[in-house]
Amino acid sequence: MDFTHLRSLLAVSERGAIGGAAERLGISQPALTRRIRLLEEEFGADLVERSGRGIALTETGRLVVGEGRVLVERYDRLKEEVQRRVRLEAGVVRVGGGATAVSYVLPKAIGDFHRTFPDVRFDVREAGSRDVEEAVRQESLELGLVTLPTASKDPADLTVSPLFTDQIVLVAGKRHPLANEKRVVASELQGLSLVGFEAGTAIRELIDTALRAAGVTVEVVMELRSIAAILKMVESTSSLAFVSELGAPKGRTIEVGDLKVERQLALISKKGRPLSPAAAAFAEAIIAQN
Repeated sequence: MDFTHLRSLLAVSERGAIGGAAERLGISQPALTRRIRLLEEEFGADLVERSGRGIALTETGRLVVGEGRVLVERYDRLKEEVQRRVRLEAGVVRVGGGATAVSYVLPKAIGDFHRTFPDVRFDVREAGSRDVEEAVRQESLELGLVTLPTASKDPADLTVSPLFTDQIVLVAGKRHPLANEKRVVASELQGLSLVGFEAGTAIRELIDTALRAAGVTVEVVMELRSIAAILKMVESTSSLAFVSELGAPKGRTIEVGDLKVERQLALISKKGRPLSPAAAAFAEAIIAQN
């Protein structure tokens, strides 16, 4: 249906005459008459009755006007809502990331974005990098902040934008024998207790791989998801932990001279799937910041 033709019929109904309706619409009377005829052809029924005294709606015309007014109003509301999203006056960004990203990267990025676009909402999901990848692939998330490399068997299904390198550092509880050390070597960690990230997470895999490469075996006495929880447990149990430098206590890290653990964080989206205006703007902003 051509909404221009339907709006023309509504104008005729409101003005009760072709001349008045044409003037309101800013078109000629013949042009308006043609629109009405085209609408009648589309419905296959007469919608108006013409006489020397003017024009009146037929019974079918009254039906079309009644229902048509509802359609036009709904269309106008829909069009305005779409435009609000295009103007970033509305919309939702569905983004996910690991505990580090959700705790230390996304809050600042979202806060900065909100200062410019305060009406955009965020649906944030915390999960491991592999789970976030799958959610992006299944389109339950539009954006994901993950550790590289991705686990996808087909990397071509994701758009990957590297952001920054995150250093993984060693921290110790205040009563731990290494607490006052500024620098150690990897062999000094042999056999010590460690509070670790959950097994199977991308960051845990990086830490385990680095320790194996250094020939060091540690005892993981507890597995937790968030840096905050790990740091609290480190203090209460006087243990050690490897955590992101983003969340490590200032002045409390211990350099492991012959052990370097770092990861590349990246923003991912599903390739070939257009992002919503809000998600596209947020992705551009977070990439620009990093």
